[in-house]
Amino acid sequence: MTEQISPATSGKVLRDVFGYTEFRPGQSEIISALLDGRDICAILPTGGGKSICYQIPSIIREGTGVIISPLISLMKDQVDAAQENGIKAALLNSSLSPRLREETTQNFASGRLDMLYVAPERFNDEGFLDIMRKAKIALFAVDEAHCVSEWGHDFRPEYRNLSMLVRDFPQVPVASFTATATKRVQDDIIRSLGLRDPYLHRASFDRPNLFIDVREKSRIDFQLAEFCAEHCDESGIIYRTSRASVEETAADLSRKGFSALPYHAGLDDATRQKNQEAFNRDEVSIIVATIAFGMGIDKSNVRFVIHADLPKTLEGYYQEIGRSGRDGAAAHCVLFYSRGDIPKLLYFINQATDENERTRQSAALTAMRRYAETVRCRRRQILAYFDEKYPHEKCGACDICTGDIERSDASTEAQMFLSAVARTGERYGAQYVIDVLLALSSERTKANGHESLSVWGIGVKKSREFWQSLSDELVGINALSVADGKYQTLSLGEAARPILKGDAKVSVAVLTNAKAPRRPRRGMSKGNELFERLRALRRKIATEQGVPPYVVFSDKTLLEMSEKKPQTEHAMLSVSGVGAMKLERFGELFIEEIRKYQGENGSAETGPSAKEQSQRVRKTTGSTTAESRRMFIAGL
Repeated sequence: MTEQISPATSGKVLRDVFGYTEFRPGQSEIISALLDGRDICAILPTGGGKSICYQIPSIIREGTGVIISPLISLMKDQVDAAQENGIKAALLNSSLSPRLREETTQNFASGRLDMLYVAPERFNDEGFLDIMRKAKIALFAVDEAHCVSEWGHDFRPEYRNLSMLVRDFPQVPVASFTATATKRVQDDIIRSLGLRDPYLHRASFDRPNLFIDVREKSRIDFQLAEFCAEHCDESGIIYRTSRASVEETAADLSRKGFSALPYHAGLDDATRQKNQEAFNRDEVSIIVATIAFGMGIDKSNVRFVIHADLPKTLEGYYQEIGRSGRDGAAAHCVLFYSRGDIPKLLYFINQATDENERTRQSAALTAMRRYAETVRCRRRQILAYFDEKYPHEKCGACDICTGDIERSDASTEAQMFLSAVARTGERYGAQYVIDVLLALSSERTKANGHESLSVWGIGVKKSREFWQSLSDELVGINALSVADGKYQTLSLGEAARPILKGDAKVSVAVLTNAKAPRRPRRGMSKGNELFERLRALRRKIATEQGVPPYVVFSDKTLLEMSEKKPQTEHAMLSVSGVGAMKLERFGELFIEEIRKYQGENGSAETGPSAKEQSQRVRKTTGSTTAESRRMFIAGL
C-alpha cells in the first residue's frame, strides 16, 4: 500500500489521531521515506518525537508495524498511549498470561493490529519467526538502536541478532531510532543492522527547553533537599551511582517530607515495578535511582533531572537529562560535581579486563570531567561532543550563560602552568603541578628533585583555586591532555605550543557572584489555579482508566488549555495534543471543568467568544464529522 500515498495523508493522521497541527523538524521527511519503503537511520533527541515517525507509517501502510523495544515497562507505556489515541496496538512479552499471549498472536497473524511491540529476544523464538513470515508486516522499527553498537554506552548483545530482519524480510523497510549516537555509533548501527541505503536523519541535539546546570557538590543531602523544596509540585528523577546511595537519599528525602521512592537493580521485581508505576502515575513525585532506571520511562512531565554523582559518559548523561521536559515545556537539569567522584569511577574502569574497553571508558570519563570543569556554555560543549556546532555564542539556558561570569587574560600564567607540566616530565596530575608552582615542599617534590626547577614557586602570587581553574581551562581547550590510568596525569596537548610561543591567548572564567541565583523559570503551575484543577481532573481520569496521567494529556497540553480556556469541542481541537479520540473520550469533562472555573471566577473570555465558538462548531463539527473521525481512526 506504499504506492500513491499522498503526503497530506500523514498530516491528516497527525491532526486526527495525535491532535497536532505541525510536524516537528525531520518527522515529515522520515515518515515520507518510510512510506516509500526506505530503510531509516534516525538520530533524534529524547522528546524529539521518535514514536510518531513509526506510528504514522504503521497506521497508513498495509500490515502491522513491528516495534522492537528493549524494556517491558517502555512497551506498556507506549501501548497505553497509542490505545488512548485510538491506535490498535499491543505488546507481546513474557509478562502476558498464556491466554492474552495467544489472543495477541492471533490478532497479529490476522492483521488486526496497527502496531505490535516486542523485545529483541523474541527474534530468537523460531515459533514467533514462523508467525511473522506468514503475517503482513508494514515495517520494522528498532527503538534505542544504539544498543546494537559496542561503541554505544548501553550495548546489548541481543540487538546484534536483529541483522536477520533485512535478510529474512527483504521487502520490509527497517527503521532504526536512537536519541544518543556519535557519528561513529551511527555508522555502526547502519553496518550492524545491514540497513540498505538508508535515509539518514541526524537532528539537532539541542533541547532548548532544558536548563542545564553544573554546581559544586558539597553537602549533597542538604543540596538535594533544598532543590526539591524549590520544585515541590513537580516530578523529578535523582540519579546516584550506587544502590546504597539511592536508598540513603530516598530515605533522607522521605524523612524530610518529600514524596520519594528508590529504584535500583537490587530491589525485587515487584518492588521495582510498584515504585516505577507510582512515579508514572504521579502518586510519588521523586524517584531516586541508579542508571538501571530510565530507558523504560516515557513519562512526559518530568520537570527536573538531578545527577548527584558524576556520570560515566556524556552519552549517558545526555540521554538521562533528556528524560525531562519530553512534553516541550521547561525543565531543569542539575549535575552536582566533585572531583572526589573521579577516583571511584576510575576504580571501576580499572577492573575491566579488556585493555581496549579500559581505554574507551577512560576516554569517556575524561570527556565527562572536562564538560563539568570547563567554564563554557554547557549546550555548546554537549553539541560539540556529538559533532554539532551551536550557532550562538550564548544559549541563555545554562548556568554559564546566565551566571555572573567574567573572563580575564591568563596567557602568562598559562605559559607558567604548561612549562611546569613539561619540566616535571608530563608524569603528574594537576595537584602536584600546582604544588610545584606554589613552592609547597613535600617528600615527593624533594625525592623527585623538582624543588630545584626554574618553575618552582613561580606561581605564588595566585591562589590554588586560580591554578585549578586555569588547569581546567587548559584541558578544555586541548592545551593539556589527561591520562586516566591508575592516577590522572597531565601532558601537553595540541594547543600548547602556540600558547608557549605567545601566539595564542588564554583567558580564565571567574564567577564574580557565586551566590547569584541561577535557576530557570519556576514550575509551570505556580499561580495557575486552572492548570492545577485540570491536572487533578487528569489524575482522576487516569486512575479510572488505569494509565499514567501523561497518557491522558501532557502537562504542555493542560497548560495550553489553561491559557486558551476552550469551551466548545471545536475550540478544544485547537489545543495541541487533543486529537479526535481524546476529544471524544475526555473533551467534555475538561470543557466542563473550564466552564466551572470561569463561572466561579467571573473570568472574561479569552480568544473567540462563546457565541463565535458555537457558530464555528455548528459549521464544522456535526454528528457526521464526529462519526467520520471515529471511522477514520478505526481504519474504515
